[in-house]
Amino acid sequence: MKKTVFSLVAAAVLLAACSKPAPPEEPVRAVKVITVGTDAFTSSHEYAGEVRAQVESRLGFRVGGKIIKRQAELGQRVKAGQVLANLDPQDYKLAADAARAQVAAAATNRDLAAADFRRYKELKEQNFISGAELERRETTLKAAQAQLEQAQSQLAVQGNQANYAALVADVSGVVTAIEAEPGQVVAAGAPVVRIAADGVRDVVFAVPEDKVAAIKVGSPVSIRVWSQTAELTGKVREVAASNDPVTRTYTVKVSVDAKEPPSLGATVYVVPQAGSVVGAPVIKLPTTALRQEGKATAVWVVDKATMTVKPQLIQIATADGNDVVVASGLQPGMLVVSAGVHVLSPGQKVSFYQPSAAVAGASPAQTAINSVATPQAPVAAPAAVSASAAK
Repeated sequence: MKKTVFSLVAAAVLLAACSKPAPPEEPVRAVKVITVGTDAFTSSHEYAGEVRAQVESRLGFRVGGKIIKRQAELGQRVKAGQVLANLDPQDYKLAADAARAQVAAAATNRDLAAADFRRYKELKEQNFISGAELERRETTLKAAQAQLEQAQSQLAVQGNQANYAALVADVSGVVTAIEAEPGQVVAAGAPVVRIAADGVRDVVFAVPEDKVAAIKVGSPVSIRVWSQTAELTGKVREVAASNDPVTRTYTVKVSVDAKEPPSLGATVYVVPQAGSVVGAPVIKLPTTALRQEGKATAVWVVDKATMTVKPQLIQIATADGNDVVVASGLQPGMLVVSAGVHVLSPGQKVSFYQPSAAVAGASPAQTAINSVATPQAPVAAPAAVSASAAK
């Protein structure tokens, strides 16, 4: 009898061990939620720019030759008419001397032809020669006069060539670049010195392709200098017709309306008012509420009736500081999970997160942490502490 009872007990134990345990209930996650609403759009498109002269000239010699001297230095302020560099003028002086000699020879031939014409004219008056002979002498005189004028023009050209051996500033301004050094042989027209002319300053910045259509010539622009707190104003003067082949951006030039414009090369921040939507009502979410679902962006929406979550696909328009602007997919009044989105699953039950109160009798270190991390809850009454100690 005892063996039978023992067998039955052993069989019951074996059956209990082989049966599958009941699956644990899915835990209820505590989540932080925010209520979807509209807020004012506060961001605007800001670009980094550089201050440049509105007129910047690349000066070069009008003739070719070897540079023997350069007076201009980088950053130097020059005046109109100031000599910036010199070429070796020896060859041009020799050419001018040769042209001067040709003028003297042509003048001698002209004087000889003029004397012959006067003499033959007297003979014609006395009827010693025919009229045809006098006309030939007159033609010779005209040809000699033309040769003299040609030689004089050639002398003027050679004189100019000698003068072009000195590079002279045509405007007052600041030297912003040196592109040739003494001893270098340059061709005619090759840039040697770059000068930023005094006067109106431009702010130059680059705009991407999707934003350039909103910027129009004449539209106002706010300018903030990196090294100053004052804000300047300007107007768009020029928008590039084609993009840069390297950066694929469009260059925009803004004329600065200021009596004392920023210094050349200064870094500025530009905010075009054209196309700005500051103040427009939009739906914004923190980036912690976003999750990737395939190639789409989604958020968890809480069903308040069943306290479960479900995924909701959204489209993002742009960023606004640390938030994103939602273009579609949400309606005001929805409850969206704002933290812990990576541990949720569709249909999972959730509860609203409640910040825990500070524990009575906490150590000084815990009290210091609570005072920094979260607002500290009121300390429990002495009676509650006594009751807890009694237990």
